[in-house]
Amino acid sequence: MSSDAGSFKNRCVSILYCGFCHHVLSCRGMKAVLLADTERDLYSTDIPPHNAVDFVGRCYFTDICECKLKDVACLKCGNVVGYHVIVPCQPCLRSCNNGHFWMFHSRAVFGINRMDPSGLNLLLWGSLPETEESVDEEAVNISDEAYIR
Repeated sequence: MSSDAGSFKNRCVSILYCGFCHHVLSCRGMKAVLLADTERDLYSTDIPPHNAVDFVGRCYFTDICECKLKDVACLKCGNVVGYHVIVPCQPCLRSCNNGHFWMFHSRAVFGINRMDPSGLNLLLWGSLPETEESVDEEAVNISDEAYIR
């Protein structure tokens, strides 16, 4: 898969929350733009969200490209929050991509920038390990009072 890792390493890492119930969906989120439709804002992640989402419905294709997609819903509230690219099409694979095939709709989730271990600076993608890292659960849980869009 072709990827220009240099163009993504300075992007901020976000903790992604379900916009309906505030359940943590991923601690490795990134603001994204759909390759096939650059007018559409999304969030994405490179690792399957663990204990956060599950597949719903049937696979489908878009009118824009031939990627095979399947919707994912929040395990806590059941609302559809995004989709997984099950099989990327060749044009999308050849485009500059970051290997993120778990996509979240900006209308269904929200992200909060994650801090680095010092707590003083924003965590950047270039500083993340390639595999899932453990994140203190209390550090990513938010209360309804703390949530401001």
